[in-house]
Amino acid sequence: MGVFKNLSRLPEFDEELGKLGKRFRTIRDDLEIFVDKQLFLYHKLKIDNRGIFQIIGLSIDDPKLFKAKKFACRSLPGKGVQSGIRVIYAYFEKQDKIELVEIYFKGDKETEDRRRIAKYYGKGR
Repeated sequence: MGVFKNLSRLPEFDEELGKLGKRFRTIRDDLEIFVDKQLFLYHKLKIDNRGIFQIIGLSIDDPKLFKAKKFACRSLPGKGVQSGIRVIYAYFEKQDKIELVEIYFKGDKETEDRRRIAKYYGKGR
């Protein structure tokens, strides 16, 4: 994953990835492809495939937080990019850094953990 100068993951992200990895065996490789391809296209080449959305209503100016709704998971046959896997991440444009915040299966929960986002990126952190 060398597309961005810095790529990091929150500890909670690693826990979620581990749990999902037991159910969806390809998810780690799928995540690497997602960062190298989708995030590169979106942030570096400014190509929007309508699968990544900035999360609004957070009162956080920097970094910008995004939700990826198009995530191809090969362990979910027949689903393609509509796999139901969601990835929440922060993009620090000036530092050229991606920080993976949360990964979840839409069938398990409906939306991102805004308390986690506020904990790490809110004012007064």
